[in-house]
Amino acid sequence: MLLYVLRRLLTAIPTLFVIVTLAFFLIRVAPGGPFNQERGLSPEIKANLEAEYGLNDPLWLQYGHYLKNLSHGDFGPSYNLPDFTVGELFARGLPISIQLGASALVLALLLGCLLGTVAALNQNRWGDYAVIALATAGSTIPTFVIAPIIQLVFGLSWKLLPVGGWGGGAMLNKIGPVLTLALPQIAIVARLMRGSMIEALRSHHIRTARALGLSDWSVVVRHALRGAILPIVSFTGPAAAALLTGSIIVETIFAIPGVGRYFVDAALNRDYTLVMGTVVVIAIFTIVFNLIVDIMYAVVDPRVRYD
Repeated sequence: MLLYVLRRLLTAIPTLFVIVTLAFFLIRVAPGGPFNQERGLSPEIKANLEAEYGLNDPLWLQYGHYLKNLSHGDFGPSYNLPDFTVGELFARGLPISIQLGASALVLALLLGCLLGTVAALNQNRWGDYAVIALATAGSTIPTFVIAPIIQLVFGLSWKLLPVGGWGGGAMLNKIGPVLTLALPQIAIVARLMRGSMIEALRSHHIRTARALGLSDWSVVVRHALRGAILPIVSFTGPAAAALLTGSIIVETIFAIPGVGRYFVDAALNRDYTLVMGTVVVIAIFTIVFNLIVDIMYAVVDPRVRYD
């Protein structure tokens, strides 16, 4: 297992290099630049800014400087937020996005697995139909519709939750964004769990366990659940990377100061370093969580070996 982890970490280096290279050159293919504002700057000021940030250097030289700085953990300055570096912006926004994403992920896994198991145990009955209907609605209604509904109902009408804002991390301020992030994931997890649980309950070893007189609780929790949860483990990797690095729509609607809004502003304003920093962070999260998923596979399923 240790050798496998080391190999995966070594292969992650060229993968990250390719991602950084593609992102670096693709962001510069788009028309415009970080200092092409709506009113525009005078040619002298624009030339001075480009010289200050090295944007008038050859592209290959800019690429080399960026790789050198990135190897030291330096994401560079933000072009459109000159008072902050990209690292400082992430230090402020990433913990907030991680709090929201982790809470939504835990809620989605718990409720999704529970609903999927209930649907599988009540296949083709009203409980199954209810879970399928809720899962279909949750996966089809977009978050930019769910978020305003939560704000209107729980915030403006019932006045149970704040309409928006972070509130210093207060619990009430987290409920709306977490629910909005979790509902689509709950629907996906429930559908995955239902299908895999039905298949697991029909397997031969489950029939043998029932024939031996084991209780339904023991059959479902101790035997069927372990095999049925494997698709959920696979789904958790990319879902965790997406949720923990911030949701653009949810953070914008609820006015949450996470990293999601930085990516939108950076893309619109051609803030090259901030876009690159966001791409690198998302890539690292994805690589790490996919590795964790592979390790969890071996823990959950004894048939999986990486020797």
